[in-house]
This record gives sequence, C-alpha cells and structure tokens, in this order.
Amino acid sequence: MEKHIVKVLATRSITHNVKQFDIEKPKGYKFFPGQATDVSLNKKGLKDDLHPFTFTSLNEWDNLQFTVKIYTDHDGMTNKLQHINGGDELIIHDVWGAINFRGPGLFIAGGAGVTPFIAILRQLYRDGHVNNCKLLFANKSVNDIILNDEFRMMLGENFINILDKTDNPKFLQGHIDKQLIQKYATDDMKYFYVCGPDKFTEDMVKCLEELGKSKECIIIEE
Repeated sequence: MEKHIVKVLATRSITHNVKQFDIEKPKGYKFFPGQATDVSLNKKGLKDDLHPFTFTSLNEWDNLQFTVKIYTDHDGMTNKLQHINGGDELIIHDVWGAINFRGPGLFIAGGAGVTPFIAILRQLYRDGHVNNCKLLFANKSVNDIILNDEFRMMLGENFINILDKTDNPKFLQGHIDKQLIQKYATDDMKYFYVCGPDKFTEDMVKCLEELGKSKECIIIEE
C-alpha cells in the first residue's frame, strides 16, 4: 500500500467546527476531484489508525488540502485533528473512488457531506463549466455553512441553502424533501450527486427514485 509522510503546512478554522488543512503534496501524487485517501497521524500508536478524507484541493495545486468537520463528543480522528497544526505530520495513502463526476447536474449535500463536492465544483468553476450545476446544501444554521462565500461566488443563484431554522429570507427553512428536489431538478438534468450522513443519503436517493430518476444517474460515495 502506498504511504507518504507529509508535513502540515497550515491550518485554519472556516466555521466553528470545521478546520482546513494544507499539507505537502508528494511528488507525482495525482487524484481526480471527488476522490479521497486514507489518513493517519504520524504519531506513536496512531500510524495505522486510518480514516478516509476527500481532497478539497485541485490536482494542479502545489499542495493538498482537506476540509474536516471536527467532532469533539468522542475521542475519534477528527477530535485528534483539532490539535494538529503547521509543522505536524500526517500519513496519506492510495487515492480511491469516493464521488465520481460524470457530468453537470444537481448536487445534494447534508452538512460535512459537501466536502466531496468542493473540489468538483472548484474544478468546474475553473474550467468554466459550472453554469449547469446546482447545489442544495442542508445545515442546522447559517453558522454551519461550509465555504458559504465561495459557493455563492461560484454558483450564484444555483447555490441553495436549506436550514433547520432561519428568519433570513436568503435561506430556505426546513429540510430537503421530494418536493424541493423536484423544484430544482430541471428536465435537462441527467445526474444527481448525493453525499451526507447515511440516513440523509438514503432518504435523498429514495426521493430521487420516487421522482423517476434512474439508479445509473444517482451518484453516491463508492
């Protein structure tokens, strides 16, 4: 199994519980937007404790980037990552599937499930092909929206936020359901990308299938 020890170059908080990591990129290391790798900490007793993270950088960048939601309610990998900063070391491994982009369409994300879409949409925006994409993004509150300004810059009105509770007219209140998907899934859309917690993904796939979308056109993490 491929293994690279890489140094963390910089970290930053982008929401109250989401941290971004810029790390060294090994020579010849390549990936496609939406792909992931297994990561561990280069510390005694933790080197073989592997956890998957999606790249939020683009392959052409000089460095790699991960955008990680930190869970402090248990002593898992992300709780340990909140204490990792510039100068520390991670171990990254082979690149593997995750979300495979097939063509423009509707992206449906729940919370940190948006991370596989970050690199995909960044690449499409860079290449001038983002106009036919829409992002439905569900969160608890406005403070939980990851990369709100960047998504708005890239997608404009095609960036639709759905919050559990809000009194801001710029955001929809409630949850993503079949009616909301039907509203934004235009007839010319062929592909539907879904990522989020397991129950969220299951519910969204069910909604899409009930709307007559074929399984071949519904893309989830592999």
